[in-house]
Amino acid sequence: MCGMPSGESTQASVHEPDPVRPTEEDRVAAAGSELIGGPLGRRALTGRSWWTPVRVIALVAIGMFALGLVQKAPCYNGGWFFGATSQYTHACYSDIPHLYQGRGFVDGLVPYFDRLPGDMEYLEYPVLTGLFMEVAAWLTPGSGSIQDQEQWYWMTNAGMLMACVAVIAVCVTRTHARRPWDGLLVALAPAFALTATINWDLLAVALTAAAMLMWSRERPLAFGVLLGLATAAKFYPGLLLVPLLALCWRAGRWREYGTALGGAAVAWFVVNGPVMLFAFDGWSKFYAFSRERPVDFGSFWLILAQNSDDPLSTETVNTLASSLVLLCCAGVAALALMAPRRPRFAQLAFLIVAAFILTNKVYSPQYVLWLVPLAVLARPKWRDFLVWQACEVVYFLAIWMHLAYTTGGDAHKGLPTDGYHWAIGVHLLGTLYLCVMVLRDILMPERDPVRRSGDDDPSGGVLDRAEDMFVLGPAARPAQHAAHFEGPTVEWGRTGTTGGSL
Repeated sequence: MCGMPSGESTQASVHEPDPVRPTEEDRVAAAGSELIGGPLGRRALTGRSWWTPVRVIALVAIGMFALGLVQKAPCYNGGWFFGATSQYTHACYSDIPHLYQGRGFVDGLVPYFDRLPGDMEYLEYPVLTGLFMEVAAWLTPGSGSIQDQEQWYWMTNAGMLMACVAVIAVCVTRTHARRPWDGLLVALAPAFALTATINWDLLAVALTAAAMLMWSRERPLAFGVLLGLATAAKFYPGLLLVPLLALCWRAGRWREYGTALGGAAVAWFVVNGPVMLFAFDGWSKFYAFSRERPVDFGSFWLILAQNSDDPLSTETVNTLASSLVLLCCAGVAALALMAPRRPRFAQLAFLIVAAFILTNKVYSPQYVLWLVPLAVLARPKWRDFLVWQACEVVYFLAIWMHLAYTTGGDAHKGLPTDGYHWAIGVHLLGTLYLCVMVLRDILMPERDPVRRSGDDDPSGGVLDRAEDMFVLGPAARPAQHAAHFEGPTVEWGRTGTTGGSL
């Protein structure tokens, strides 16, 4: 009797599929694993020691974040304070130390309530990000020179942002339960480490990653609350509600979507309401600044403006950019309803945020942080991910070399305008390339690395293996499989059948 397995263990062994090992299905991952001893064998005792995947990945992410801090050392030791050009030639610029004094934190001014001296009347960041900045100011010693205080402020923010990195790594690793090692893509992403402490974007990224995890666990209220908080820290997370609406429409999951939307609205208002009520001018500065900001670095609008004798006005660009975003939202919604098989939530989330980035009138280098977790969940393929990351590293170096060129006086050491335009093109093409790969996976599900492993939509929560209740166009007809493809055929559901059956 002692040698017989229990009913509970037998059920678990029958119904719980084995975790996916990237080294068995991804040639680049297998080749890279040779650096640490080769691919993991089937008889390896995974999950039976302290070194679980989530802990390993969190530690690797923190280690890469620390390397990113080291990369900023030339600026920490002088580049931020002596000689403006050196922070560009060393590619170690950060907004954080400059805004400690520039936004009144050194003088104890209260964000949104107290007017600032200079051209920027109020803090131009969303409320939750402003609170994050203020907490870091509270933790910064007020003694010593202004340089000492700015160094402390940057280090304090770095410690708080490091906690965000750990949250992101853990959440991405746990979102796809059978694919924990995909989280290494986040941890090892070079552009992630290089841009992590340029600004405060990691706060919104961490909240969005946590929201994605909650949705995958079928907790729509927690998802909504976290997404609302993320939107209170940065605008882009709110875009995820657009593809989620289309997916829930297709699956008939209206109650869950309503719960998520209500939670997001309430959470956003709880954060913004008091500031909106008592300091409306300060609260609205973020939105006014976003509207009035002219065409800036990193966008294709800048290439058009700098190569035109009569560049478009800021108002015209705002209208055109907003129209493009709305058009992309409509396209993503149509894709969700018309694809032969319901797309995965992470796929459409990546596409909608990428569309916003590609059409926006400005692209700051830290915006890549928005996409990294979504890209890993949307297409966990090492080759494509690294191609995209290489393009982002090229742009990261190019923008600082271009700023060195434009601020270097007569020396003009750096990258001229034409070269910088080519770097913008590299960034745009790299992001478009990854979008095309995700779009191909949606139209040909058997090419999707996640679905080839036997899953339907592990980040979809209530959408995972749900029935299709409403479809349009091609989704109502039998789909065509990819031509010249060797591998298992994926069968997708149709209206009235189990949409996630494999």
